[in-house]
Amino acid sequence: MTQRILVVDDEPEFGTYVGEVARGLGYEVEITTSADAFMQAYDKFDPSIVMLDVVMPDIDGIELLKWLSERECTAKIIVVTGYNPSYASMATTLGGKQGLNTLNAKKPISVQDLRELIG
Repeated sequence: MTQRILVVDDEPEFGTYVGEVARGLGYEVEITTSADAFMQAYDKFDPSIVMLDVVMPDIDGIELLKWLSERECTAKIIVVTGYNPSYASMATTLGGKQGLNTLNAKKPISVQDLRELIG
């Protein structure tokens, strides 16, 4: 089974970084920078991991977690933020209560920590 990671983050540099590390681990990678692009890519790409920025200008990660829950997402979801880490912790807790497999991480993420999260 091919491992796939779908990234949604309004910071393209972060998505590129995650993509480079994930490809090095053998993942297929799709990077999106908006909620609309993410939602369009989700069904087509069938990710095994979703990396989701909790703070974005067009929609927040909480809303995307709800959207993923409605689709009965079984992917591992890694919620990230470059802001207050409590945002990601809260999103992870809410995602778990909706039946999602959620973890959280604070940006910036070292290569080693990123490999451990997605490996």
